Amino acid sequence: MTAGPTPPASARLQALEQRFAELGEHLEESPVTEAISVLHAIVQERARQDGSWQAAPPDRAPAGSLTLQDVADLHLSAPPMGGEAESAGLPVGTRAPDFTLPDAQGSPVSLSDRRGRPVVLVFYPLDWSPGCSRQLELYQQELDEFRRRGAELIGISVDSIYSHGAWAAVRGLTFPLLSDFQPKGEVARRYGVWRESDGFSERALYVVDAEGVIRWAHVSPRVDHLPDIYELFAALDEVASPTRAA
Repeated sequence: MTAGPTPPASARLQALEQRFAELGEHLEESPVTEAISVLHAIVQERARQDGSWQAAPPDRAPAGSLTLQDVADLHLSAPPMGGEAESAGLPVGTRAPDFTLPDAQGSPVSLSDRRGRPVVLVFYPLDWSPGCSRQLELYQQELDEFRRRGAELIGISVDSIYSHGAWAAVRGLTFPLLSDFQPKGEVARRYGVWRESDGFSERALYVVDAEGVIRWAHVSPRVDHLPDIYELFAALDEVASPTRAA
């Protein structure tokens, strides 16, 4: 069987642009709406850069313009990240430094408010990068496994709340992404995972127990190295075990 005809790309884009404008008039100003606007601008700018954007009259939208899926796949063609680890991180047994950082909605999130349950702190270099996209998308897919172990997942990078909002929307991430933006990298420095040469953090994981103590830590030997998720689950199982040695 052959699929039925689909509307021309220009007609689809025109309808989407019109709907975007209609919805925008009814949204209150907030970091979320700003993130959506940034995402819209990213689509347009990328289209201009690859030559697919053309000025068109109101009854004709640009042919061949990028879709939301194209934006979601930008990490596939993004420049690779590399470099040996520059920091070793904090040792196991250290009390996790407290912090308060804004999430993608601008709301403050404090580690101390998470006492009573294990927390996985995910320090990652940058939104939109290839490795970070794959890593955090994997954690989103396995979110039920984290919840089954009673653990909360928190991502941290130096990106702004607006970048976090747009990136989370494109990648479908629902766990908190915190902005270590101002002062830049302050929390990464507290946790010993700052990369001075690059201006962002190492790729690092910390499992913090219900009492706020680091029980497992991993700093990737290279920025592009993705941690083994099964080692992370094993660490969480050990933290949750009632027979775990103090």
